[in-house]
Amino acid sequence: MSTFEYETEMQVRFRDVDAMRHVNNAVYATYLEQARVDYYADVLGVGLDDIDTVLVNLNIDYRSQIELDDEVTVAMGVRSIGKSSVTMAYEVRVGERVAATAETVQVYVDPDGDGSQPLPAAWVDRMESRRSAAE
Repeated sequence: MSTFEYETEMQVRFRDVDAMRHVNNAVYATYLEQARVDYYADVLGVGLDDIDTVLVNLNIDYRSQIELDDEVTVAMGVRSIGKSSVTMAYEVRVGERVAATAETVQVYVDPDGDGSQPLPAAWVDRMESRRSAAE
């Protein structure tokens, strides 16, 4: 298990479960999204209305199933910071068991639609500080 600088808990909802009685594969992406929202709020101090990033890449490797009564933790961390992008890695866990690993790339954009723009310096400072503290 790798070192991650942030963890958040997820509640498995009845709607997450498919006909095979386990969490549907598409729901894992929702868990990652919620973990990012929590990270932005808790680490960057950014509310949902001020998250001006778009997801440009998502890769999920499924390891084992998640069921309705499971307690899910999403561990995540910043792996690289570019001029306007950030790459994050994730582990979706049930206890110590890794149910999935994932990586996303988000790009910071101008909210008025004028393309990408540099990540805010305050965000970069907080991400780097949090990452350094976890190493």
